[in-house]
Amino acid sequence: MSNALQIITSDVFAAKDTFLSVLTDTSLNFEREAGFAIQTLMASDYAMKIATSNRQSVINAVTNIAAIGISLNPAKKQAYLVPRDGRICLDISYIGLMDLAMATGALKWAQAVLVHEKDTFVLNGFDRPPTHNFTPFGKDRGDVVGVYVVVKTADGEYLTTIMNIDEVNAIRDRSSAWRAWIEKKRSCPWVTDPGEMAKKTCVKRASKYWPKTPRLEQAIHYLNTDGGEGLDFNARPAAHPSGDWVDPEPMIAAAQATATDAEALAYWKANNGKLAKQPADHERLKQAVMAHRTTLRQKAETADVPTEPPPPVDDPFVADMQRAEEGDDQ
Repeated sequence: MSNALQIITSDVFAAKDTFLSVLTDTSLNFEREAGFAIQTLMASDYAMKIATSNRQSVINAVTNIAAIGISLNPAKKQAYLVPRDGRICLDISYIGLMDLAMATGALKWAQAVLVHEKDTFVLNGFDRPPTHNFTPFGKDRGDVVGVYVVVKTADGEYLTTIMNIDEVNAIRDRSSAWRAWIEKKRSCPWVTDPGEMAKKTCVKRASKYWPKTPRLEQAIHYLNTDGGEGLDFNARPAAHPSGDWVDPEPMIAAAQATATDAEALAYWKANNGKLAKQPADHERLKQAVMAHRTTLRQKAETADVPTEPPPPVDDPFVADMQRAEEGDDQ
């Protein structure tokens, strides 16, 4: 055993007490995760070099495995140790993010899929799975044009989130990792694994509409900060063409805070025009309102109180919902 490997092995196993003190998933075994960590670092001379020059980052990464409750088991493909910005970081895959949501009971099932230009894709509404047809063994499905995430909640409801490739790339372009590639040619997952990052981007956006789970939120926060991924949905674009960019997050939160279907409808009518110059954010607000209205109606139907009458058939919001289900743009 080399001297560097001996040092790192000693550091990893010395972190056992800290690992156990922050463990959120008791099915994780320290010895196994420590073994996976050492095997990962041994497989790359560069990773081992970074590890020996920044030993504390290795300890931090191993501790984060326990705090988030994710495994380095290569068979699960949930998480990896990667050298980034002069340190060893815990990197969580889109599979790991979905597994976290399912492990906490928020979701029964989840899938993230790329859509290519030669595929046939039909959005059947945001509360139903889409129709996606393609030849699985085709050699040329064309360029990737979008990505979607469809999940089934613990209540048995489906939630579908879609992003076209321009939306994905707009978020990629705002990330610190991508800017480092453009400016310094410093490799990052956006370069080595663009498809996986597109799926992860969509999973991160979709998770905003899933039942809240502390472990998943912690994982996403970690990736955007200490993980060095630099992917921030709330960051303002560097140069928005209109010059008057509106932050959609407070609007989405306000829409989701409405207590009745009628209030949600009224909020949409009064505020959706503020995002008219931001089509992607306008679509996000629409999706959030639709999902919230569905939840409110389901609660009203099961409650022992009179339900609100359905809106008239010529209601503009209903027409808007129908256009959204058909996949038409605003």
